[in-house]
Amino acid sequence: MSELRKILHVDCDCFFAAVEMRDDPSLRDIPLAIGGSRERRGVIATCNYPARAFGIHSAMPTARALRLCPHLTLLPGHFEKYREVSAQIQAVFHELTPLVEPLSLDEAFLDVTAVEGFRGSATWMARWIKEECYRRTGITVSVGAASSKFLAKIASDWEKPDGLTVIPPARVDAFVRELPVKKLHGVGPATGARLDAMGITTCAQLRELPIERLLDEFGKFGRRLFELARGIDERPVRVERERKSVSVETTFDRDLPDLASARAALAPLCERLEGRLERHGHPPLAGLFVKVRFDDFSLTTLESRGLSPAPESYTRLLEQAWARARRPVRLLGVGVRLLPEDARQQLSLPL
Repeated sequence: MSELRKILHVDCDCFFAAVEMRDDPSLRDIPLAIGGSRERRGVIATCNYPARAFGIHSAMPTARALRLCPHLTLLPGHFEKYREVSAQIQAVFHELTPLVEPLSLDEAFLDVTAVEGFRGSATWMARWIKEECYRRTGITVSVGAASSKFLAKIASDWEKPDGLTVIPPARVDAFVRELPVKKLHGVGPATGARLDAMGITTCAQLRELPIERLLDEFGKFGRRLFELARGIDERPVRVERERKSVSVETTFDRDLPDLASARAALAPLCERLEGRLERHGHPPLAGLFVKVRFDDFSLTTLESRGLSPAPESYTRLLEQAWARARRPVRLLGVGVRLLPEDARQQLSLPL
């Protein structure tokens, strides 16, 4: 049962920026961001809290970030160094439990249900993680502890930076009732807007809708909404995450003005994708996709399950995707969806 589980979500505070501030203390109190340059159409990877005070956030175009804060200090990022620090932090997790699910360089889920140390207290384990990560790396982390993954992740964000929030089983129902629906796992801007249009802003209001209505409105995701609004999330911590896709993409220094120039840009992308697939041992494919971001920042993705991963297949998808807006292209990506592991096993079963 989910109420018997003890799940931690650990999230480094503004990780890339934190590493740079650790190594150069003069950066600590000024607006700082890690990202690509304005000239190369870059985006912000992360920023520190002084920069966030200006409205800057990750995934924001660098040009916009510099308009919001002209005196922003922008660094290109030292990803080898970030990976080294991440490995040190991950080592702390593994000293506590082998059940660690990394989500990225700077966050992970830990299942500590069976940990006997710290008298089995998830709160004490979370404090130990915070202390050890800071002692070994100089990086602060925020930790959430709860009986499910989605609540632990919400909890880790509750008192950032350097936060520790515990949601014990007895508090789950009251906590979830007051939770904004936009905090639920999987509720993005589009679903959030639809719920808002229905007059639903909290999980308490969401609970009033019968599951049949949710299924009608949101398809199979309606069942997920029904469960999350009641604090139900049985997803296990997965030690090995299954790769679902392989892709490559490029943001161009200058917008590609028309379809012909976008077609010409496909060939090197297809070559890079082929090299990446070769490194992965050419896994079985479930489909192809093309991603196009236009000059107005609108994004469209077109997929097909019936084509082979050849340049002409991607050209066909690109032509259809470009026709949706017929605008200059800022970013172009190509990729494949991988056949799920269980489906691969079924294919390999003897007849």
